[in-house]
Amino acid sequence: MSAILADELDALWRFALRLTSNKTDAEDLVQQTCLKALENAEQYRDQGRRRSWLFRIEHRIWLNLLRSRQIRSSGSFNNDRFSNIRTDEPNGSFQSAEIINSTDNEYYSPEFQLHLHQVLLEVESLPEAQRLVVVLICVEGFTYQETAEVLDIPIGTIMSRLARARMTLGKAMKNSSRGKKSANSQEEAL
Repeated sequence: MSAILADELDALWRFALRLTSNKTDAEDLVQQTCLKALENAEQYRDQGRRRSWLFRIEHRIWLNLLRSRQIRSSGSFNNDRFSNIRTDEPNGSFQSAEIINSTDNEYYSPEFQLHLHQVLLEVESLPEAQRLVVVLICVEGFTYQETAEVLDIPIGTIMSRLARARMTLGKAMKNSSRGKKSANSQEEAL
């Protein structure tokens, strides 16, 4: 079980950071997740679903912490939550900066980084239910089924939340690009 945890530690950390918006809370959440996984290692049977099992543990611990503290997430954007994330995949899935650290990379341009930052801001402004689905599917690479298992909700709910999130993000990015075009045309007129 220790080897499994070691393999998934970075992914658990990223998910915890997105859940908590706080490095200290994320560290605590990952530690509690690892302890819970080690305590319940004998219950883990399906070798193919270890990621979803670990993420489900982490998500449930987070929900229990929220209930016990009786707090709600603020939804505010914290720049260092995404400082180590860049995209390397044409389909938009995210990778850590350690993987993409080269200036040779076509996605390294300042324009792309600015666009990525805007997308992340928009993702951050989504309602929590939609944001979690986007993070698990688009960032962590989970399937719809795995995401449904982690969040303990029907797959149809996953699909509808993702569709709503994509629609919201598409509108926001379209409005953002219209605003830039309008500002550029005003500058050219001057």
